[in-house]
Amino acid sequence: MAVALLLMTVFLLGVSTLVMRALNQLWFNPQRIRSVLYKQGIRGPRPSYPFGNIPEMQKMQSAAKIPSDAQQYLHHNWVPSIFPYLHKWEKEYGRIYMYSTGSKQHLYVSDPNLLREIKLQNTLDLGKPTYLGKPLQPLLGDGIIRSNGQHWADQKKIIAPEFFLNKVKGMVGLMQTSTMEIIKKWESRILEISQDSGVLDMRIDEDLKTLSGDIISRACFGSSYSRGNLIFEKIALMQEALSKPSLLFGFLNFRFLPSENDKKIWSLRKEVDAMLLQLVRHRQAEIGRQSGGGVPNDQKDLLQTLLENSAAANNGMHTHKSERFVLDNCRSIYFAGSETTSLAASWTLMLLSLHPEWQERVRAEILEVCGDHAELQHCLQDMDSLRKFKMLTMVIQETLRLYAPTVLTSRQAFKNMKLGDLNVPQGINMWIATASLHRNPKNWGQDANEFKPERFANGITEACKDPIAYVPFGFGNRLCIGQTFAMTELKIVLSLILSKFSFSLSPNYHHSPVQKMVLVPEHGIRLLVRLVQAS
Repeated sequence: MAVALLLMTVFLLGVSTLVMRALNQLWFNPQRIRSVLYKQGIRGPRPSYPFGNIPEMQKMQSAAKIPSDAQQYLHHNWVPSIFPYLHKWEKEYGRIYMYSTGSKQHLYVSDPNLLREIKLQNTLDLGKPTYLGKPLQPLLGDGIIRSNGQHWADQKKIIAPEFFLNKVKGMVGLMQTSTMEIIKKWESRILEISQDSGVLDMRIDEDLKTLSGDIISRACFGSSYSRGNLIFEKIALMQEALSKPSLLFGFLNFRFLPSENDKKIWSLRKEVDAMLLQLVRHRQAEIGRQSGGGVPNDQKDLLQTLLENSAAANNGMHTHKSERFVLDNCRSIYFAGSETTSLAASWTLMLLSLHPEWQERVRAEILEVCGDHAELQHCLQDMDSLRKFKMLTMVIQETLRLYAPTVLTSRQAFKNMKLGDLNVPQGINMWIATASLHRNPKNWGQDANEFKPERFANGITEACKDPIAYVPFGFGNRLCIGQTFAMTELKIVLSLILSKFSFSLSPNYHHSPVQKMVLVPEHGIRLLVRLVQAS
């Protein structure tokens, strides 16, 4: 009897503990967060238990679909159609407000003053929202994009130097090599398919994604880049399978059994891991055979650097932990370095097709700085030449203002903290609306939704009233470590392509930017492509 009573007591205590934990997570903690913000005058849409504001968000999203004949709707203020709820609530509650998705509490931020306070924080107590971690784990693992705290700081210390200017200089040649392959492909298609008109109606974003993937693969894997390309094709499929709006805000999902999509994701994860691990172990064997100190630091690809640093961190032992570090960061770097750069190049060419006067200005500048196409490749080897591309830089900066691949940037407070006059409660997820910051008429002028590269004629600091609100590469201590790499790649890719081809908008282009982890053209970017000599 005593044993039974003891077991019953233990059972009841266990149940009570679980119930209290559930209540704390689902009720008390959300109420605490909202109370702290409410007392400071922050308002927002009223949530309903247990879904929060999800039903209202879904209703507005359904009503915000762009008509199928969207050619006539080609404009650059696409924010209301992608995030209608954020747009509507900002009008109602101001540039700082709170809302809920289930038990998760969010703070919307498009106020430059609060952004400045967030940017000044160097603490590790601000990081990526943890609730995004599990669904993104197959794609990013525990790499630098997804990790937080000291683990993130340690990874940044190893990876960031690989994208400093001195290393990027050594990657210019591989950027040119990959770009020339795409140029030859396009030139051949124009000559073969459109001999009469000299015009090819083609979708450019897919080829540019392949190009960007090839470049980051060469940078990561050096001579093994062809294997890297096969791996990255699988990663791209995984990204597509994960690209759902529910992922961004943590919409509730009551499925107890994995869906076919879930099974596909984990199957792709296993394939990617197996292929990466084979590549890693092959490179480990090569490193072991090297003599005389191995490869000079400035000639090492990213894979070798990751392997050597992870091995050093584990006292020279190639453990499962060090291999996992390499695998996770190879996936993270591909996602960050391939997808975002190819999208920026695609959106740039779309905008230039709408503004032929700027296309001609950029082409004239390339000719002035480097001469004709035959001299261009040699010219681009000199980083000083890239700095002289003022018109091209202005066009890229304006494209990143209107079509930055990252539409929203997030931060979670892991502790209670003070940001200016605001007391930020532990557990809040802050969402910085990049797209809204980049379109605020008070900061950018009444032409904020127009493509006007001339606003950047004197640099970012003079482009608007408050430059803190220009954040295409993020901000603060989590500023994109690949910014120099990305800008260099964009200048090389675009200068080579624009020196060879001219672009205009295809009548088959359907303008429909959508959020799929990053800002993508839902129906691709179709342009009319001509050889410059034939224009």
